[in-house]
Amino acid sequence: MYFTAGFPKLEDTLPTLECLQAKGVDLVEVGVPFSDPLADGIVIQNSSQQALKNGMSIRKLFEQLTPVRETVHIPLVMMGYLNPIMQFGFDAFCAECSRVGVDAMIIPDLPMSDYLNQYKAIAEKYGLEFIFLITPETSDERIREIDSHTNGFIYMVSSAAVTGTQNSFDSKVDYFNRINSMNLKNPRLIGFGISNKATLDTVNEYSSGAIIGSAFIKALNETQDVEKGVELLLKRLGE
Repeated sequence: MYFTAGFPKLEDTLPTLECLQAKGVDLVEVGVPFSDPLADGIVIQNSSQQALKNGMSIRKLFEQLTPVRETVHIPLVMMGYLNPIMQFGFDAFCAECSRVGVDAMIIPDLPMSDYLNQYKAIAEKYGLEFIFLITPETSDERIREIDSHTNGFIYMVSSAAVTGTQNSFDSKVDYFNRINSMNLKNPRLIGFGISNKATLDTVNEYSSGAIIGSAFIKALNETQDVEKGVELLLKRLGE
């Protein structure tokens, strides 16, 4: 599951994590709000804008996450863009991730070559996995390279587009089969577009699981309440 930290309310971060864990979610991607989230569609863009208006920042997020491991025990992945992370300081960001108990991070606009040459040693120093994204356009050669440098999971983007919801993944089956036939060593989680039972069932059939973001943000936006938002999302995923 993905959610934007500080949305819909500034102090919803920890309650959201606790609620998702209680409902059986296996892993949570914590989104760091940014004013120009290039990989995200309008739903997550708007949630980032609202979170920033609420007063969310990287420093505030780490304050909120300081006690998280007292109650939350599922894996946590920090998802953010390079610009605010570099302003905070990459080493400082990794150090804080380690301090509060974050397991891995996703930085979609950090090129793989730059990560390997400049940042991998820092991430490893703090025991953080780095999660790479692949799309239908990613070559087999690049996918195998990513697989060789990964010890967590590979994030399979369902389509070469921004985040959002879709009604069906029937047109993506060839892509899913292509990746499965490569016999990669790492598990794959599929994200972008999962919003109902049909898309969730397809993803679970062809991968190790789903990452749901926009559909959850929509539910939170409609309810303005963490528990009600989770319940609404679960209802929609069953339809």
